[in-house]
Amino acid sequence: MTADKDKRRAISREAARRRRRVESDVFDDLSRLLPLQPSIRAQLDKPSVIRLTLSYIRMHTLLQETAGISPELRKAVRFEHGMKGGQELICEIEKEMDDFMSLDETNMYLKILEGFLMVLSTSGDIIFLSENVSKYMGLTQTELMGHNIFEYTHPCDHEELRHNLRLTADEVWCSQKREFVTRIKSALTHRGRIGNIKSASWKVLHCQGRAKMCMASSSVSCLLLTCRPLPLTHTLLSTHTFTSQHSMDMRFTYCDQRVMSLLGYRPEELLGRSIYDLCHTLDTSCLNKNHLNLCLKSQSVSGQYRMLVRGGGYVWVESHGAVIPGVQPSRSRANASQPLCILCVTYVLRCVRLLKLN
Repeated sequence: MTADKDKRRAISREAARRRRRVESDVFDDLSRLLPLQPSIRAQLDKPSVIRLTLSYIRMHTLLQETAGISPELRKAVRFEHGMKGGQELICEIEKEMDDFMSLDETNMYLKILEGFLMVLSTSGDIIFLSENVSKYMGLTQTELMGHNIFEYTHPCDHEELRHNLRLTADEVWCSQKREFVTRIKSALTHRGRIGNIKSASWKVLHCQGRAKMCMASSSVSCLLLTCRPLPLTHTLLSTHTFTSQHSMDMRFTYCDQRVMSLLGYRPEELLGRSIYDLCHTLDTSCLNKNHLNLCLKSQSVSGQYRMLVRGGGYVWVESHGAVIPGVQPSRSRANASQPLCILCVTYVLRCVRLLKLN
């Protein structure tokens, strides 16, 4: 009896070793199919291989759904116009779609020069990230892809993120624009070094993009975003910008001289006035959202709104703001932790010819 039991145990151990060998071979073959460098593939464990494979399958499905003409549309065109005429019409449509996609991709590349590209599913899963995400977040593409965005974003921003990911049947979501500000974990230190994710800090991202819904399969509907870290430094170098300081209720406390050539106001005319006094009534909600983001997240981008020009008329502008923190608290300064002011860099998107001031 003992010999038979030992024999069965030996057979069972050998079968388990064979299964693990086969499993390892399958995972090795699967990892070799991933479009990654060999040095990166060698560091992947089995859960990472599965996670990345699922992400690439979903991305491949998404690209298939959005590229070219669907089989249903192809059949309908051929039936309606005849086989020969229908085929010519399909070629013309495909050519126009290719031109549109090329233009769309070019515009997208231009937008992500100072950020990275992210594709999210409707449930928040990170389907794709561009490789340059490590430059801004200190986390690599393979570390983040396949995970859920809610694991890395600030808990206070989850509700806003869910709102932007939500797809409803009452709205047409194809190319529906999205723009929001969120806080995400960053392993980069203040000196630019990569630290531990457990001691990660929060980085504010300005996310712009669109919700894309594939009619053939709602499972591959996604949110295509360009994510840029705040504050944006390039606006300070532009001749069509002016800087201003505001109290926490958005009243001007300082404005530089460039506002005179751009909007016609003397800096002293704006002191004590609220930025809401200069905003178009229909754009008040845009500024309210920006103001709330500044108070909660310390940095924000307003989006485009209209600002009143001295002498009449409006001009389209966009403001990039940041809350300037107070001095570190001490025993002698009880209120030192209060924010000092809000610093704004306003970019004039369309210049106007101003009349000479008296």
